[in-house]
Amino acid sequence: MADRGRGSRGGSSRGRGRGGSSGPPGGEKQRKEAILDLAKYVDQRIRVKFTGGREVTGVLKGYDQLLNLVLDEVEEILQDTVDQRRRVGLAVLRGPQITILSPVDGSEEIENPFASEG
Repeated sequence: MADRGRGSRGGSSRGRGRGGSSGPPGGEKQRKEAILDLAKYVDQRIRVKFTGGREVTGVLKGYDQLLNLVLDEVEEILQDTVDQRRRVGLAVLRGPQITILSPVDGSEEIENPFASEG
């Protein structure tokens, strides 16, 4: 009964790992490089847009590999009003819900060059 679902393999798995030995020689594991390096944005103001359209700005205080963020001095930019903001304070943002992440300093909104004139 213990071998259920293993097909015709059976036997012990002593000394046999999945796929044999993995990793580089010498026993050192290769460290995966992060796709997005947020270290340069710590203690700087960033803008975050979420799935569903919400948008906030705040000072990045911390993050993890899943892109969960800790922001301080958070302000939510309300969608239904023109340039109205709601102060939130300290917030933890869930990484899977984030769609756009950008620094506030050095970025400005430009006119859409693909918009049809007429």
